[in-house]
Amino acid sequence: MAGSQSVDIITKVLENQMIQTAKALEEQLDAEMTKLDTMDEDELDRLKERRLEALKKAQQQKQDWLSKGHGEYREIPSEKDFFQEAKESKNVVCHFYKDSTFRCKILDKHLAILAKKHLETKFIKLNVEKAPFLTERLHIKVIPTLALVKDGKTKDYVVGFNDLGNTDEFTTEVLEWRLGCSEIINYSGNLMEPPTAGQRQGSKFTKVEKKTIRGRGYDSDSDDDD
Repeated sequence: MAGSQSVDIITKVLENQMIQTAKALEEQLDAEMTKLDTMDEDELDRLKERRLEALKKAQQQKQDWLSKGHGEYREIPSEKDFFQEAKESKNVVCHFYKDSTFRCKILDKHLAILAKKHLETKFIKLNVEKAPFLTERLHIKVIPTLALVKDGKTKDYVVGFNDLGNTDEFTTEVLEWRLGCSEIINYSGNLMEPPTAGQRQGSKFTKVEKKTIRGRGYDSDSDDDD
């Protein structure tokens, strides 16, 4: 009986909170409508000009990103190109891969999708066998590894699939969330926990604050190496 009363109380509290939130949103909307109604023509014209200017700047920014190779997931030929790519873009995701590592192909599929969705970030890939100096400098030991570069400096790494639920079947949304945790893309979801839609039951996620660099030479995170 007491348990039933507790549930009723919690339900009522939640209902009241929802009602209060709805009222606050309604009042905010009413205030905006009233503000628009009381504007004279000059004020409305200035508002339209500001919005048009914002749209113009957004379009210019989009064109600038596209001119720098954003919007597509592509391979760069050498480690020298990496420095130029990182220099000209604020946010860069670089996939260090090997042809013989199966999990690199899994990442390729997801990164190609995210490159089209997140124009604010450049998505590239580099064969580690063509970049011995760079992989040594960045302490890349596990393949695949994503280097997350912000303002020309490597800010974070996604090493193997540890941060993606330790499964080959992670979703694009989970990788998107992980990149959002490092602020390398503009992420609009909840950063406190990974998205669960389509995720295999029992997937385990490691904390993302810590970088994981292990092994000597190139340790493959895949069982499908030749």
